[in-house]
Amino acid sequence: MNVTGKSMVPQQESSQLKRLPITAFFVGSAISYVGDILTLLAIPWFVLLTTGSVTKTGITAFFSTIPSVFSAFFGSIIIDRLGYKRTSVIGDIASAIAVMLVPLLYHTVGLAFWQLLALVFLGGLLKSPGVTARSSMVPELAKMANMRLERANALSDGINRVSHFIGAPLAGVLIALIGTSNLLWFDGISFVISALLIGLAVPATPPILNKEEKRPALSGVWQGLRFIQRDTFILSIVVTVMITNLLDAAFFSVIEPAYIKHIFNSAVPLGLIIAALGGASFVGTLIFGAIGHRLPRRWTFSIGYTIGGASRFWAFLLLPILPFLIVWHILAGLFIAPINPLLETAFQEKVPEEMRARVFGVLGAGFLAGIPIGTFLSGFFVSWVGLQVSILAIGIIYLLTTLSLFVNPAMKEM
Repeated sequence: MNVTGKSMVPQQESSQLKRLPITAFFVGSAISYVGDILTLLAIPWFVLLTTGSVTKTGITAFFSTIPSVFSAFFGSIIIDRLGYKRTSVIGDIASAIAVMLVPLLYHTVGLAFWQLLALVFLGGLLKSPGVTARSSMVPELAKMANMRLERANALSDGINRVSHFIGAPLAGVLIALIGTSNLLWFDGISFVISALLIGLAVPATPPILNKEEKRPALSGVWQGLRFIQRDTFILSIVVTVMITNLLDAAFFSVIEPAYIKHIFNSAVPLGLIIAALGGASFVGTLIFGAIGHRLPRRWTFSIGYTIGGASRFWAFLLLPILPFLIVWHILAGLFIAPINPLLETAFQEKVPEEMRARVFGVLGAGFLAGIPIGTFLSGFFVSWVGLQVSILAIGIIYLLTTLSLFVNPAMKEM
């Protein structure tokens, strides 16, 4: 009996050690995502308070998102040569420096509008490669921890969702207590902590390319493009997500903050609404992680995208009362939860490991391509037609886009 008892201890310790990297990965990702939410709320609110201009808010959002498109498109070059882990850590450190320079300059020598644009531009340059690298690490970490891939992706996306639940109300409260500029210090610290956790606890991932291996700089990009062009399912998803991301970016970065400021004149309701969506999405990902592998992928994806994605905009038009908006976003969050885990799992199954960074980089660029356009045009569009018409137009286009999934034959490949 003693021998058996002693032999079980090393087995338990071995199991815990195998799960340590993915646990550190999840915790580090959660902290980094919370930092993203703090930035998402603090920067637009900072511009609205200091300039009072919806148009400048849209321009700022444009400069914060446009570098992500280029860096996602060409990010595979960086990831192939640095490896997944190193790219993720460097991305967090770069984000921390760019974010903390905003309050530092604002409280010392002053911060001109063009300087703010330059900082948010620089902050976005390594963000997309870092996100792509993090996504690419999941299959190996899940295998090491003996975890089903659907469950690992559900947890990974659930952590992203719950960061909205934590970060959004936290941002709203901190904005009210210490101001938007001071909030950015907390944002920068979160990126540093994330870099330390992943840097210290996650195993090193070797570069896809050895130093001796020669390859034209853009060959990986063209390989990723050709792979996507040959796959009708992935190509259809890129087009769909590009459109919905354009609309989401226009709404979340410009229209929603302006709407909340106009109706409630406080950042707290904005934080509560985003928290409701994120918290419900997190619960939804936990449910999907438990039973998702038993559900039909195509119908789960299409129904969730339509109800959880397209329905959110109509709430603001129907009844702009805070409790109603919160309840509506809770329901939307539950339906939207399976979308990202389903996509991640489908892509990881279709794309070979050695092609992952190249294909995922191009995918990320495709998904992000509409965001700068949406953020840039939204400020001008609101100034032209007003908030109500802007929300109505976004809701109609979003609904038509998600309904197309039910009749798109390429979705059968899911």
